[in-house]
Amino acid sequence: MSDDIRLEDSWKSALGEEFASPYMAVLKSFLKTEYANGQVVFPKGSDYFRALDLTPLDDVKVVILGQDPYHGDGQAHGLCFSVQPDVRIPPSLVNIYKEMESDLGIAPARHGFLESWAKQGVLLLNSVLTVRRGEAASHRGQGWERFTDAVIRRVNTLDHPVVFMLWGSYAQKKASLVDADRHLVLKAPHPSPLSAHNGFFGCRHFSKANAFLEKNGMEPIDWQVPEGAPA
Repeated sequence: MSDDIRLEDSWKSALGEEFASPYMAVLKSFLKTEYANGQVVFPKGSDYFRALDLTPLDDVKVVILGQDPYHGDGQAHGLCFSVQPDVRIPPSLVNIYKEMESDLGIAPARHGFLESWAKQGVLLLNSVLTVRRGEAASHRGQGWERFTDAVIRRVNTLDHPVVFMLWGSYAQKKASLVDADRHLVLKAPHPSPLSAHNGFFGCRHFSKANAFLEKNGMEPIDWQVPEGAPA
């Protein structure tokens, strides 16, 4: 992580105290040591905050919370559950597409690049923003969780209501940071093949989210992922 944080202005202003805090200095030191020791870290440094860069604070309408970035080559690019256009769609995203088709009648996309969601106000946030190549959960407990807690707390204070989609027990730990009287908190098992059949399939979170947004005078999300390689 560079000492000169490059981040979308609204988030940089909202999270300034976090970047100046001692825990963030410890996290920066940890990441520098990883690189110095020859470790490959995903995503690349310029994509650490990609979710925040694509979805300015006041534009957030939906939050989808993941765990760690994908740890395979070429997959992670800073958005939870999303992969680069030329990468095989991961199993969890395959199941997300299946639920979208069941819920909204949207045929599954042929790629897993979800930036179109982010640009509509869907904050695709992982709880931990980096990972060591080939080692899931290798950067947990280093400070990212505290940072993303701060992100959720800041979204919680927005003037408009927001939908929080919390899939799996790990994501649902963040529910305590959200005022459920103001916002819509949707919980379901994780879309992983290990748990999707335990209640993720049939949760209908996509239609519930759009109904809530429309009820509150906001444009619904177009969940259809555009085909073709993005520019």
